[in-house]
Amino acid sequence: MDTVTREKRSEIMQKVHSKDTKPEIIVRKYLFNHGLRFRVSDKRYPGHPDIVLPKYRTIIFVNGCFWHQHKGCKRATIPENNHDYWEKKLLRNVERDKENITMLEDMGWQVLTVWECELRKKCIDKTLDNLLTKIKSNIKVNTDNT
Repeated sequence: MDTVTREKRSEIMQKVHSKDTKPEIIVRKYLFNHGLRFRVSDKRYPGHPDIVLPKYRTIIFVNGCFWHQHKGCKRATIPENNHDYWEKKLLRNVERDKENITMLEDMGWQVLTVWECELRKKCIDKTLDNLLTKIKSNIKVNTDNT
C-alpha cells in the first residue's frame, strides 16, 4: 500500500527528470575530468543515449534502477498501487532498452550501462574506473580496424 496520497504521488512523479539527473552528471564529470569529450542526450541514435563518445564508438546509458528494472536491485520494485499498469509500463521499458541496445550494436557501437545503484558511495570509484577502462579499450579495437 502506498504511504502517500494520489495527489502527492503525482506531484512526486512530475519532478522525475529524464535527463541531467544526478547519476548522469556524476558520470559526465568523471569522464570529462579524465579527458574524454562526448555528446549528451543525442537524439540521432536509438534510445537517445545519455552519453555518446564518437571517438571511442561508445554509447553509455545511465539508468535508474526503478525505471529500467535493474535485476537483483532492491530499487527495482513494482508499486502495489495500480500494479498492472506499472508492471506493463516497466517491462516495456526493459524491452525497449534491449531493442535499442541491439540496434546500436548492429550499428557498430559499444553500449555500456551504468546503473544508479552502482553510483552509491561504497562502489562509485570501482564502477567509474571500470567504465573508463571499457571505454578506452574500445579505441584499440577501432584503430585496429581502420
